[in-house]
Amino acid sequence: MFRPAIQKTRVLVTLAIVNLLLFLWASNSTGKIEAPGHEYKKQAANLMKSAMIVLKETRYGENPVFLDAINDPNETGLVGPKFSHISTGEGDLDSKLSTLNPNFAALIVEILLEADLSKGDKVAVSFTGSMPGANLAVMSACQVMGITPYIISSIGSSHWGATDPEFTWIDMEKTLVSKNVLNHQSIAVSYGGKSDSGGGMSPFGREQISNAFERSGISKFIEVARLSESVQTRLSVFEESALLNEYSVYINVGGGAASVGTLDQAREIPPGFSMPSDLKSIGDGSVLMQFASMGIPIVHILNIRELCDRYGVKFAPVPFPPIGKGKLFEVYAYNLPITITALFIALGSLVGVAIHSYNQIAYQRDSYEPESIL
Repeated sequence: MFRPAIQKTRVLVTLAIVNLLLFLWASNSTGKIEAPGHEYKKQAANLMKSAMIVLKETRYGENPVFLDAINDPNETGLVGPKFSHISTGEGDLDSKLSTLNPNFAALIVEILLEADLSKGDKVAVSFTGSMPGANLAVMSACQVMGITPYIISSIGSSHWGATDPEFTWIDMEKTLVSKNVLNHQSIAVSYGGKSDSGGGMSPFGREQISNAFERSGISKFIEVARLSESVQTRLSVFEESALLNEYSVYINVGGGAASVGTLDQAREIPPGFSMPSDLKSIGDGSVLMQFASMGIPIVHILNIRELCDRYGVKFAPVPFPPIGKGKLFEVYAYNLPITITALFIALGSLVGVAIHSYNQIAYQRDSYEPESIL
């Protein structure tokens, strides 16, 4: 009985074995390749690292003799005391330590790439003193990507942040700009704290913040009685630099009341990049929601553990991992030449057997003579 090659068991088994071997060959050809934005990420992380070294030397000198190795195990010099006159409330130490990892700047680059930002874009930014590491990461990412940040900072800080009244967040900014490490400084500042008016601080604490403002060289101080006034004033300050609809993204770092609203509202905002449509259920009593209502995308840097887990950055690492290693910098991918070669061999073997079988059938049909059985 005639059977073409494609119907023969030994041919089908051979094809199956060949394809299985080709699959194993291709699937085992994976290797590490550079992740998108690899160079930006390395540059941002290295810039942040350089900035941290400058700040540490400025605060303690080249040979620091006092560092809190318990609460600042990587000895960055950027973990402030838990309590001070400019403290605004509780803070999570491990989150503060996580943002001081220079690779956190690479995480910010990844988020800015998700937001489709590129050289020449303008972004409105709100900082607090609570996470100087995250602030540095945003500024480093913007600088290497050629993005212009217009920053409003509140000076007060939650526990373990920039709580030293003599070395506040805006002191750090001024130091880095004056030493040509970073290019941008806040365009306006506020007290921070409850209602963004220094609520919860003593009069002496507010005086220390006023002193920090005086030595900063920044021209605008937002001093209002109500939170709603702070929101509107901040929007006006941003509009002095660019029309509000000209900002590509609004970036918030921390839980500043004027920027994100109440603590409950801040927790409802997804960390990382969000489109305005993702935030419609949240009230509009904050700068962030005012930008979202204008159709401007949001980058929200809070919930640090979730961000670290999502982007493969170690949470509160000791010591800091090396720059350029890990999920943000390298991804596993199949070897494209091997994969394509295996595909062509697999398809070629199948097509070859099919053509051979077709020729067999055609030959059998043409050579068949019905009269021969009569």
